[in-house]
Amino acid sequence: MIKAGIIGATGYAGGELVRILLGHKNVKIEWFGSRSYVGEKYASIYRNMFELIEEECLDDNIAELAERVDVIFTATPQGYLASLLNEDILHKVKVVDLSADYRIKDVSVYEKWYQIAHKSPQFIKEAVYGLCEINREQIKKARLVANPGCYTTCSILTAYPLVKEGLIDANSLIIDAKSGTSGAGRGAKAPNLFCEVNENMKAYGVASHRHTPEIEEQLSYAAGENVRISFTPHLVPMNRGILVTGYALAKEGLTDQKVRDVYEAYYGKEKFIRLLEQGVCPETKWVESSNYVDIGFQIDERTQRIIIMGALDNLVKGAAGQAVQNMNLLFGEKESEGLEFVPVFP
Repeated sequence: MIKAGIIGATGYAGGELVRILLGHKNVKIEWFGSRSYVGEKYASIYRNMFELIEEECLDDNIAELAERVDVIFTATPQGYLASLLNEDILHKVKVVDLSADYRIKDVSVYEKWYQIAHKSPQFIKEAVYGLCEINREQIKKARLVANPGCYTTCSILTAYPLVKEGLIDANSLIIDAKSGTSGAGRGAKAPNLFCEVNENMKAYGVASHRHTPEIEEQLSYAAGENVRISFTPHLVPMNRGILVTGYALAKEGLTDQKVRDVYEAYYGKEKFIRLLEQGVCPETKWVESSNYVDIGFQIDERTQRIIIMGALDNLVKGAAGQAVQNMNLLFGEKESEGLEFVPVFP
């Protein structure tokens, strides 16, 4: 039985981690960490856990936690884990970090985009970027996994095979992305209030969103050269979901069959990636509350561009589900254990 601890258990991603891990046959949650709710019953914060969880919330003492569990999930703001992580902790436990602290290999890029100083850059090199479909073998051997974000997971998985195989001009890629409001977290912020979000759609972080360098770095590895993209996120009035639409110049002679063959070669055996039938576009409602990513594409011969589309649930495959998928790899579990639930509709 894997003993797990969660720091940030009362945020949206942390709450989703709890929900998923409760259904994992080989995991016991030993620590519900939440600085804001220490001493309060977890089920009093999330009433869906009534009579399912009797424990109270504990603090965020990561040193004590490392003595009691096998794996620590940190569903915390940027900078938290970097300020506390040390060799002693990593010697005792595996760590899956849902923040961006160890996702970007160049510390100067991280500090520029996140506007904070990195407190433990010595661990950046060894951290494995936790995109299971791409880095599966490296994850299995890791002590520290940098769990990718929601926009990045959807954007990278949608574009990666085409960039890797040189079927598109990667530097022409424009990504237009939409997210439900849970992606902004559970904190009270005026821009996320009901009256601000309802009946509205808006772009934000234009030419400055912090997921941009993460997407660029991973696609650069695929391309074998530096890649620069345009990425614009939008907030839409729904609880969950990410929809990515990418536009790129197609290499000469690109056909539907060639694109499909490449996607099938990369993802045909992947449990959680579903390549849709020709002419079918991904929709967030068909992946809600699941660990699936739906991918579709359309070649526009008139403009010599390919339109690539992806959809996922930002709290599951975009956060907690992916973290559990990474944990399964770390501990030799079946990769899909605890994650084989059907998308919810309606």
